[in-house]
Amino acid sequence: MNRDLDPNAAQRTLFDESNTTAGGFYKLLTASVVPRPIAWVSSRSADGVDNLAPFSFFSVSSTNPPIVQFTTVGGFKNSSDNARATGQFVINIATESMIDLVNATSAGFDEDVNEFEAVGVASEPAAVVDCLRVRDSPVSIECVLHQIIEVGNSQVVMGRVVAVSVATSVAAADGHPDFAKLAPLARLGRTEWALPGEVVERARPR
Repeated sequence: MNRDLDPNAAQRTLFDESNTTAGGFYKLLTASVVPRPIAWVSSRSADGVDNLAPFSFFSVSSTNPPIVQFTTVGGFKNSSDNARATGQFVINIATESMIDLVNATSAGFDEDVNEFEAVGVASEPAAVVDCLRVRDSPVSIECVLHQIIEVGNSQVVMGRVVAVSVATSVAAADGHPDFAKLAPLARLGRTEWALPGEVVERARPR
């Protein structure tokens, strides 16, 4: 049967290069690729200014060696500039209770502004790398710079993980984070955020 004539077929709107600008694809993709975990990245400039900013383009790139990545989009480059200059940064996992602080650090602060102080985020020295981490973040992933890849209007910042600290308050029996206790934030499209929901389990087929 011709699917176009099937009355039960789902109706769709096609977005392509003929009717969508680059900015339009940004909004479309961020509303479609959801939910996206947040890397709350703390870094330090070559001049010693501490920076804190959230990125929702965040994932694991490799497990051996352990590599994580976040992507800066457009002109938001203080974090990537600092990573390039000092070779290190921390990814702090943002939780439900931190939503307003995380959102506040997404503002376009000048490079000489310490966002920890400007927004009122408590900090402490990282365990291995030479910059701050978010004191109340239950999981902090400390990284040394692996590489930065220029992609279109963005920069993919990859860091080799050198230490991960997990608060006992969110740990499961194996010491790893328990999702329900961690209660991580995620971004959706527009101005929407996702809070933790129901968790289901499925064993992988062999």
